[in-house]
Amino acid sequence: MTELNDINLAPTAAPRCWALIPCAGTGSRAGAAGPKQYQTLAGKPMVMHTLDAFAVVSRIDQTLVVVSPEDTFFQTPQALNASFLIAPCGGSTRAGSVFSGLNALLAEGAVAHDWVLVHDAARCLITPAQIDQLLDACLADEVGGLLALPLPDTLKVAQAGRVAATLPREGKWLAQTPQMFRIGSLIEALELAGDAVTDESSAIEAMGLSPKLVVGSAQNFKVTYPEDFALAQALLQSRQVECG
Repeated sequence: MTELNDINLAPTAAPRCWALIPCAGTGSRAGAAGPKQYQTLAGKPMVMHTLDAFAVVSRIDQTLVVVSPEDTFFQTPQALNASFLIAPCGGSTRAGSVFSGLNALLAEGAVAHDWVLVHDAARCLITPAQIDQLLDACLADEVGGLLALPLPDTLKVAQAGRVAATLPREGKWLAQTPQMFRIGSLIEALELAGDAVTDESSAIEAMGLSPKLVVGSAQNFKVTYPEDFALAQALLQSRQVECG
């Protein structure tokens, strides 16, 4: 792992903004043949919709996609695109893939005080406006933050398939992505937290910091289960009609 002493923490220029898309997952819950991020939705692989959204945000200097070492998807004609970088260093966990991706960004010229926006490949309904919204909210923030939604439903605790308790929903949010933090801070946080964390905010929180909550959209959901594909397809197609 990268030692923070090896990273130049002193800002020497205005911070840049990088996007990092972990794309090494197998999508086991989706029930699809092969990784879900490569399944076709509204005429193109899911991850390409995700990348298209980041490509038109002018404040994103570069996007890096983290894939597993044996992944050949981005070598195919349908995925060739000089506007983003590929790093074949994905691991068995999200945290591991993100950590490796952060080191790949440093190798590409990023520095510790630059911002990184980490986004799920399978949140293919993210819009440029939502990315800009997060940038507007966090560029001047000391910690960074994430898109999220206030919990709209009653929350239950389960035990053996039955309700064990009902929790108050006040003050509870559903975390989304992108999640935006300084590269150096996120590297340190992930080194301390290890592979168990399921999002970047959790790692930052473990250092005693409080990321900013930025209201996102219910449409920015992560395609996870088989029924999610039909909903994502319908929403993407409706957007194509609106833009057509």
